[in-house]
Amino acid sequence: MGPNGELYVAWAGPEGIVFNRSMDEGDTWLDDDIFISDQPGGWDYNIPGIYRANGLPVTCCDVSHSPYRGTIYVNWTDHRSGDNDTDVWIAKSTDGGNTWSLPIRVNDDPPGKEQFFSWMAIDGANGNVYVVFYDRRNYNDNNTDVYIARSVDGGETFQNIKVSESPFLPYSSVFFGDYTNITVYDGKVRPIWARLQNGSLSVLTAIVDIAVGEDELIADNARPFSMQQNYPNPFNESTTLAYKIDKPTTVTLSVCDMLGRTVVELISNQYKTAGKYIEHFDASQYHLKAGVYYFVLNTGLGSRTQKMLLAD
Repeated sequence: MGPNGELYVAWAGPEGIVFNRSMDEGDTWLDDDIFISDQPGGWDYNIPGIYRANGLPVTCCDVSHSPYRGTIYVNWTDHRSGDNDTDVWIAKSTDGGNTWSLPIRVNDDPPGKEQFFSWMAIDGANGNVYVVFYDRRNYNDNNTDVYIARSVDGGETFQNIKVSESPFLPYSSVFFGDYTNITVYDGKVRPIWARLQNGSLSVLTAIVDIAVGEDELIADNARPFSMQQNYPNPFNESTTLAYKIDKPTTVTLSVCDMLGRTVVELISNQYKTAGKYIEHFDASQYHLKAGVYYFVLNTGLGSRTQKMLLAD
């Protein structure tokens, strides 16, 4: 949907990637579809180790108040670089879909490796474009990572980062599915993907929070330490909080009220080795009233704060 309620759709067909639009809530559409790009190899292609794969397009429009407001983006994958070199592409239109840019390559690795199953989202707070995809740039076999790419210049250039902590090795005898997704608002990026490990499928996400003024895109697993949102949140009596540190350091974990006053100190200047930690917080033990509180994590590597809500 565009900023004024326009409906935009793109799909893959015999002609390649094509586009149409409706300006009246879907009642009428253009008589002739608008060509965006060819799709070498078609939308249905083979990826080693994957039961089935496709490069079907994803359509988004910038409805933020960024300089790129109204720009339409279409994201897909294809084999224009070679049969064994699937790449991620974006084309964009700044005139309501009348004309389209040439395809812009999203993955920034050297040619020759597979990137596939992409999905796209636009940050409604600032117009930044994000794409998530599977990626084999680091391996000579079917081992697979997950990357996201971000553009802050209207889809002209992309910075790539790996958001999966470790690779996985899919094999085609287990149906893997062909879906990823990503959502983002105001720098809070949440990709989602499937992972096949020892024959078992699971669904994962990554916590990627971009601070105001932060120029570089940094994954949670690339930071010296990180803290995840507590779960459940809101909560009635108890909740859990996970954090990770990459280097040994001292840790203090507190619960503060809305005025910043410490009401509970769960960890006080304890030395922790590198690793992941999970802390359990039972609010009923401390007779806290319902309201907004904050977890505050202080380490020798920096500090983080997470808002939480204690419900009645």
